[in-house]
Amino acid sequence: MSLSFDPKTLRDLAELLSDTGLSEIELAEGDRKVRLVRTLPQVHAQVMAPPAVAHAPVHAPANVPEAAAEHRADPAKHPGVVKSPMVGVAYLSAEPGAAPYVSVGQTVEAGATLLLIEAMKTFNQIKAPRAGTIKQIFVAPGAPVEFDEPLLIIE
Repeated sequence: MSLSFDPKTLRDLAELLSDTGLSEIELAEGDRKVRLVRTLPQVHAQVMAPPAVAHAPVHAPANVPEAAAEHRADPAKHPGVVKSPMVGVAYLSAEPGAAPYVSVGQTVEAGATLLLIEAMKTFNQIKAPRAGTIKQIFVAPGAPVEFDEPLLIIE
């Protein structure tokens, strides 16, 4: 028994995958089922290393509470972490070659744009939930991000 689908339907489904940014779609019609899977290109980001600066080693005091030590080990548990609200691609500046929205050590106001996440061909501004100083940035320009992934820390 031959299971065939209309080529136009398959093209429409492939176009739907592309337009929505989905990676796969499945269609069932009675006993017939077709599943289209789109392979997403690998994104390679080039990260520039900061200039080498000699720093004195930082030692935590012996009486550091266990919770504080846990935040260093797992940034997702840090009280100042800003997490990704969606799946997409992170951009730290408005366009290639432009200055980043924020950098480590910079003070930001609540509501300031921290970075962009492109999802489904839409650039979404990720804004500072509170005022503070950028302590760490975990994403590289053009890197894919997952929902709830730590993006940066504001203290």
